Amino acid sequence: MMDRWNDGKMECERREFLGLAFAGFLSLVPTFQRSNGVQDSLAGSGPAGKVPDPASAGRPMTPLTAADTDAYYQSIEKKLKCTCGCGLDIYTCRTTDFTCTYSPNLHRQVVALGEQGKTAQEILDAFVAQYGQQALMAPPKRGFNLAGYFVPSLVVLVAAGFLIRALQRWTRAAAVQAAATPPIARGPLDASPAELERLRRELERLPG
Repeated sequence: MMDRWNDGKMECERREFLGLAFAGFLSLVPTFQRSNGVQDSLAGSGPAGKVPDPASAGRPMTPLTAADTDAYYQSIEKKLKCTCGCGLDIYTCRTTDFTCTYSPNLHRQVVALGEQGKTAQEILDAFVAQYGQQALMAPPKRGFNLAGYFVPSLVVLVAAGFLIRALQRWTRAAAVQAAATPPIARGPLDASPAELERLRRELERLPG
């Protein structure tokens, strides 16, 4: 009777031990999943699924339209300077510097003028009327602006002409001076045989 009671007690303790061990294992599963990033992989459920500061990703890009890649508008924008101070044309600035807020607005202005039926030259004239001649990447080839295209080349040609004439003058002067200079007369050596012999011995002592 005593042995049967002891066997029942040991069986009960064994079941309690296994139950406690299984409960402890279940309590460790969530911790194990968090440590392996299971929850973080779900959108919005952990640090990997949250953006603390959306503005840190930069200015959101507006969707592209057909006008943004139109070759006609690109050719006009390449003749107009961006007003942000970068020195680039509108097209280059808006396609390379995505932090610039001026070039996208200028691009929209070009497109708006084009949609009104204005020609390329009329769009350029409209920008000059609003921003001045500095809105153009290069001054127009008319009036006083022509001097900016021809004067540098003319100055280079005039300077080259003066340099050629100066070289010719120097060459002629050197030739005249060389012709007027008498040749140096070479007479016999004024030295005794003893001096010549001593000179010969000194030369033989020289190394090499």
